[in-house]
Amino acid sequence: ILLILYCFIIVLYGLLLQTTGLTGLFVDEYAHQNLLKEYGRLMKVLEQIPSHSAYRRHTEQLIKKRMALVQEEPDIQKLEDKIGMGQIEEVIQQAKYEILAAKEILKSQAWEPLVEKAPEGQWNWPIV
Repeated sequence: ILLILYCFIIVLYGLLLQTTGLTGLFVDEYAHQNLLKEYGRLMKVLEQIPSHSAYRRHTEQLIKKRMALVQEEPDIQKLEDKIGMGQIEEVIQQAKYEILAAKEILKSQAWEPLVEKAPEGQWNWPIV
């Protein structure tokens, strides 16, 4: 009976390592490579946005920092802790969403000046 219980615990532990615990988000066996691939795709989109754009500057800075972390930290758990944005599979998903956001910013040319002057007090908070 102890042997059966031991085998059950080992099998259960193995199953836990094969799931993210998040519905619809599967364990990525090639997380390092896939995250670097998504960050590379994001950097290519950012290169099309003018360098004076605050979005490009701040996003490039963050992504370069994270790319360095991915390249220097082989342990997934430690990498997740250093990035601080959840499981590595979630970070990969976030990178994919950021690519979509960057493409929308590129399409809308959000760095361009406003077409007309903003109403007075628009940027004041709280609104009184």
